[in-house]
Amino acid sequence: MSRTKIIVLQLKEIIYTALFVALGIFLILLLIFMFTNKKDKEAVPTTQYVPGVYTSSVIFNNHYVDVEVIVDKNHVNAVNIKQLDPIVETFYPTLVPSLNNIEDQLMDDIALDDIEIGIETKHTSNQLVLAIEHALQKARVGEIHN
Repeated sequence: MSRTKIIVLQLKEIIYTALFVALGIFLILLLIFMFTNKKDKEAVPTTQYVPGVYTSSVIFNNHYVDVEVIVDKNHVNAVNIKQLDPIVETFYPTLVPSLNNIEDQLMDDIALDDIEIGIETKHTSNQLVLAIEHALQKARVGEIHN
C-alpha cells in the first residue's frame, strides 16, 4: 500500500522563492547585456587618423614636390602641393589637375586603393597617390610620428 504524503507550504515561502528566482534571472540577464555590449563597442574603431597636417615628398624631374594631406579623425579634408616649382609645373602640366581629381575622390570618402586614374595622367597620378599614401601612413592611429 502506498502512503499519501501531505506537504504543507506556507505562502511566505512561496513568495520568497518566486522573488529570489526572479531576482536571479534579472541578474543573469543584466550581466549578459552588460558584457555583450562592451565587446561590440570595442570591435568598432573610433578613429582612423590622428587629426593634423602630414606631408610627404615625391620627385618630379629631379625636383622635390611636397604633398600636404590634412586629415581629421575619420577622413581626408584636403590635399595640397606646397611650394610648387614652376619648372615642375611646366614639365608636368597634368600635376595640379591630377591632384584635384584625387582630392575630389578622397573627399567623397573613396578609399585610396579605389581611386580612378585617367590613362593620360597615369604616371603623375600614381606618384601623387604614393605620396598621399605615405602621408596617411604617418597619420594613422598607433603609428610612430616623425
